[in-house]
Amino acid sequence: MIPTVLIVDDERHTREGLQQALEDNFDVSVAGSADEAFNQLGAQEFDVVVTDLRMPGKSGLKVIDKALTMPNRPAVLMMTAYGSIDTAVEAMRRGAVDFLTKPVNIERLEILINRALKNRTLEVEVQQLHERLDEKFNFNGIVGDSPKLKEVIDRVKLVAPSKATILVEGESGTGKELIAQAIHQSSPRARAAFVAVHCAALSENLLESEIFGHEKGSFTGAMERRIGRFEAADGGTLFLDEIGEISASTQVKLLRFLETKSIERVGGSKQIDLDVRLVAATNRNLEGLVREGKFREDLFFRLNVVSIIMPPLRERREDISSLLAHYLKHFAQENGLPAPEVEAGALATLEAYRWPGNIRELRNFCENAVVLHRGGKLTEYEIDPKFRGEGAVAAAQPAAEGAPAKSPLSVEENEKRLLREALIKARGNRTKAAQLMGISRRTLHRKLVLWPELDTTD
Repeated sequence: MIPTVLIVDDERHTREGLQQALEDNFDVSVAGSADEAFNQLGAQEFDVVVTDLRMPGKSGLKVIDKALTMPNRPAVLMMTAYGSIDTAVEAMRRGAVDFLTKPVNIERLEILINRALKNRTLEVEVQQLHERLDEKFNFNGIVGDSPKLKEVIDRVKLVAPSKATILVEGESGTGKELIAQAIHQSSPRARAAFVAVHCAALSENLLESEIFGHEKGSFTGAMERRIGRFEAADGGTLFLDEIGEISASTQVKLLRFLETKSIERVGGSKQIDLDVRLVAATNRNLEGLVREGKFREDLFFRLNVVSIIMPPLRERREDISSLLAHYLKHFAQENGLPAPEVEAGALATLEAYRWPGNIRELRNFCENAVVLHRGGKLTEYEIDPKFRGEGAVAAAQPAAEGAPAKSPLSVEENEKRLLREALIKARGNRTKAAQLMGISRRTLHRKLVLWPELDTTD
């Protein structure tokens, strides 16, 4: 699409001359006064407005003000024969991106227009990125409505606007970083940086340099000064994942920051004051590590100002169907493939599975299903046996002491269970399932008519 430009100047030969000079590369309109420019701005969207400063009636400064109130606001360039520092400062203060003096140099004007268009495109992209981040990391981006997840979200909403340090606890794969990002996006720091560090992935020396930065020559290979993650997160949020893995010396430096809100780079002595909100996460029992002498008690209390505990997926089974639908759609769009349809038997099997890898494991399952099934039906017979095995183990656990004993299976229940297992082993093939059970296909058909919930074949 050709960029649109509005030239505003009360001198006819000037505005028409600029129109002729620019019309090979731009869709150019002209206006002879501020009021005429207002009408044009109301009738059409422009990418760039180039306006004279001194005009009868309203000045070019009023044109700037009007242009910047438009929904899809254009970039504005100011022209003036009365070039002065005061004029330029006022125009820039009003929102002009640049100015040039008369007589106008056409080559310079084209350069400024193209620069303004490029910057405007970047601004739109940044705004769209922020909107996508808001959508992804606000509470609507957290999938599920189980009571335990609602408790977590209510707690996040309560603490996000504060400056409190937060400790997010939970098993691996439960979504601790997603919660940290939601905290950041829901806080006054949302437009500043969210910086994540996975502490378990780095050695002690590398971790300290990564978090706190280092000075040139502070250790072998330190060829130049490096800014650490703390400084990169100034004004925003620093997320330290697997905080239970950090060394004793790093614990001391982290405690010092929480007490003084300042850091020192490795090899440096200068105190650097920072405004950083700290969110830490762990899949380990920090209180247990404190008792074992592996984690400082004073640091634990500093980190644990507010605790948020992420429930494992096996404790929020109500969310499994929503999570499956969400991630199947996500990976289908990512791969340009249709999402498979999860049949009732497959869903029941997946809801019974314990998901030891939590949401991370469910994501992997969904990506695999999208790639392999390509929009087909996902039946319980096509699910990897491990998903049935884990669920069966969970279901077959002995009752707790004092709990009432379950009644033995009836003959009918036993027969239904055997038939289901035969269909699973036969991957839905009725003839093969009948052979496995030692009955005729006609008998198997009659039983499926009797127990239609077992029949997920076409």
